[in-house]
Amino acid sequence: MPNSISQVQPPLEFIPPAYDPLVVQGCQQILPWWLRFKTNISHIQAENVETLAELFHQFQNQKVRFLLAFRHPNCDDPYCLGQLVWKLVPQAARAKGIPLQFPVHSHFIYDRGIPLWAGSGVGWLYSRLGGTPIVRGKIDRAGLRSARNLFANSQFPIAAAPEGATNGHNEIVSPLEPGIAQMGFWCVEDLLKAGRIDEKVLIVPIGIQYRYVNPPWEPLEKLLTQLEIDCGLPPLERTNLANLEAENSATEDQNHKFQYLRLIRLGSNLLTVMSEFYSRFYHKKIQPEISILTSLSLSEKTANNSGNEVMIARLKALLDVALQVAEEYFNLKPKGSLIDRCRRLEQAGWDYIYREDIKDIAALCALERGLADRLAEEASLRMWHMRLVESFVSVTGRYVAEQLTAERLAETTLLLWDVLARIKGGNPFGRPKLGKQQVQMTVGEPISVSDRWDRYQTSRRLAVAELTQDLQSALEAMIKS
Repeated sequence: MPNSISQVQPPLEFIPPAYDPLVVQGCQQILPWWLRFKTNISHIQAENVETLAELFHQFQNQKVRFLLAFRHPNCDDPYCLGQLVWKLVPQAARAKGIPLQFPVHSHFIYDRGIPLWAGSGVGWLYSRLGGTPIVRGKIDRAGLRSARNLFANSQFPIAAAPEGATNGHNEIVSPLEPGIAQMGFWCVEDLLKAGRIDEKVLIVPIGIQYRYVNPPWEPLEKLLTQLEIDCGLPPLERTNLANLEAENSATEDQNHKFQYLRLIRLGSNLLTVMSEFYSRFYHKKIQPEISILTSLSLSEKTANNSGNEVMIARLKALLDVALQVAEEYFNLKPKGSLIDRCRRLEQAGWDYIYREDIKDIAALCALERGLADRLAEEASLRMWHMRLVESFVSVTGRYVAEQLTAERLAETTLLLWDVLARIKGGNPFGRPKLGKQQVQMTVGEPISVSDRWDRYQTSRRLAVAELTQDLQSALEAMIKS
């Protein structure tokens, strides 16, 4: 989404799926080139693909309906899913002698906001690929109706990311949204109403992990240096390593700790500056007000959990205040998790920008148009605070400390880059590339929704919660350290 909108916009229209086999064929031809020249991905491999090939066979013979519930750590995930469905599944089917009808394809659910920042052409493309949009911050009846119909009646299965958005971490699964489980039960209901009692409904967990082909220490150090410059921090002297109690550590291990120390200092500085920003200009008192740099020695920051716990507490307090600033403008009460609050704020902002109450913007008089523009502009500026939280919400002090690897350091550093890009008014989707990556995909064991139907009839809320938790556990179990 653009950093700022200065003019009122017409209402967001639902983009209906309009599957076009020629567009799909074209994308299948382009995908290898795109992966090679437009992404960091050097290789994609997958485990247990024959299970998915067999499910496609059963689907095509009206034995099952299924949804691919894939992990969403990275913006490149859709390309990986395309490679899995379009290439790896047919390969596994041929190898195992599983007959498949072509094309092998899947519909997918995407965020309605993507075409707003990526361009209307993306909305057109997603529609022709069979995608169906959903508005995340409200009960989107048109979007839910479309996804529900595709799940139960389309010629292809459907895919969705139960985390709802990317989280930037390969080894952390964000809390899942309950919508995927609910859709599974709706599909069972729709099949029973249609008399299709022989078709089972399944949710198939799909794990996705990225690994650098070579640890990107050199580009990571350069990125940290650039972030230090952006934050006005002087270079950190390596003599600080004396405080790390690493006399018996290898040189390589000391270097890892030094880069981690740079990351901790960056994060702490950013928290301090942003806390002062909200305190001074938005009159918000932020607790706790303790600075990691003044309250802890360097050895404490890296050798125990004290620094991490303080940083986590300060980060949560900062994100809460940033959302309060936007919520007060839109007259919203803080409710739910940080992500829930972000979704509600996004929808509130869209209501001010994409005006459903204005039938014809061109027919407005100059006074009405001017006021509508000012309202849209201010709403966009207030949403900036929410976008900042979206970039920051996945940052955790424990993630790198628990396992000091190049991958985890890189992931967290890139999340800090996202935050600074938002603050500087740059493009948060133009992330620097630190090196080639290989992708490991894992097809998990299908979870039967049909077998839980009796449970759903007894207690819908509990059945949805249990299915969501089982899916969360399945996705977490596929993570490989």
